[in-house]
Amino acid sequence: MYGDQETVRKILTELGDTWAVVGLSANRDRAAYGVAAVLQRFGKRVVPIHPKAETVHGEQGYPSLSAVPFKVDVVDVFVNSGLAGQVADEAVAAGAAAVWFQLGVVDEAAYERTRAAGLDMVMDRCPAIEIPLLD
Repeated sequence: MYGDQETVRKILTELGDTWAVVGLSANRDRAAYGVAAVLQRFGKRVVPIHPKAETVHGEQGYPSLSAVPFKVDVVDVFVNSGLAGQVADEAVAAGAAAVWFQLGVVDEAAYERTRAAGLDMVMDRCPAIEIPLLD
């Protein structure tokens, strides 16, 4: 398990409410779309990160993390495991406080690099599943 319950709680409740969702587009059939909606219901600002830079759930999209003109607190990663490590490195460079790899997204080397850089990180879990379970 990559990210214990204490880390999950910390990311969801303490590290800030601006979440960059990498892989979020206006495609309602993709998991990122539904997860972003849940995060919004729980008070998070969702920032779509996708090459198309679409507006999703009323929020302006950006083509990359480096294009976002303000600080993001958490980077939620919906890309495949082969690309996720690069996104984690970009999150470190962007000054994020945490990285969250979605269900099925695992990159142990990226996990180690991200934690070594001082960020909190969870891997292979879903915030839309975890956040309603908080007390």
